[in-house]
Amino acid sequence: MKIKAIIFGASGMVGEGVLLQTIADPDVESILVIGRRSCGIKDDKLKEIIYNDFYNYSAIENDLTGYNACFFCLGVSSVGMKQKDYIRMTYDLTMQAATALSKLNNDMTFCYVSGEGTDSSEKGWLMWARVKGKTENHLKNLPFKAVYLFRPGFMKPVNGQKNLKSLYKIVGSFYPLMKFLLPNHGCKLEEVGTAMLNAVKIGYSKQILENKDIEELAGIK
Repeated sequence: MKIKAIIFGASGMVGEGVLLQTIADPDVESILVIGRRSCGIKDDKLKEIIYNDFYNYSAIENDLTGYNACFFCLGVSSVGMKQKDYIRMTYDLTMQAATALSKLNNDMTFCYVSGEGTDSSEKGWLMWARVKGKTENHLKNLPFKAVYLFRPGFMKPVNGQKNLKSLYKIVGSFYPLMKFLLPNHGCKLEEVGTAMLNAVKIGYSKQILENKDIEELAGIK
């Protein structure tokens, strides 16, 4: 099948890594990147929309139709944030985009980057984990063809990435050691991108993908 993908968050580390994998895949026909600023990547497959209102998509609805995949990699750190602000920047922002896309593309597979430790019960003591859990739970109820929820731990960046914080440059350098010590708590970012593409192409047996699931799905040829 030919993939026509929308990517959110391509100017961030995770989104950029997923974008690079998506561009490299010969089964991808076209890519639409939506962001507040340019991702800084040029390719014949790629179209960008610079957009500022992530809570209302009525102005660009016509541009969002005709796609069969969405890789939602947009997110913020909860450090120093009040719960109501984190809810708005995580749950509200994600659900507005997903709801709009589910109405416009009923053949779409929606892949959401959540995080290791997300709380599906929504009752744990970690605020960010509860909010992510609520987001995951509500995404499952939208009328997409399929929804997959990715929970990576530490990630080794894709070679050639530009949008990297110092911490992730260190992670990249020590990834083999970290993976040896904590084999179930990390994966390569290229595996996240490849697993998302495979989720669209062939699906997966679970909706929630932990690190081992991401590696397994990425390895399917």
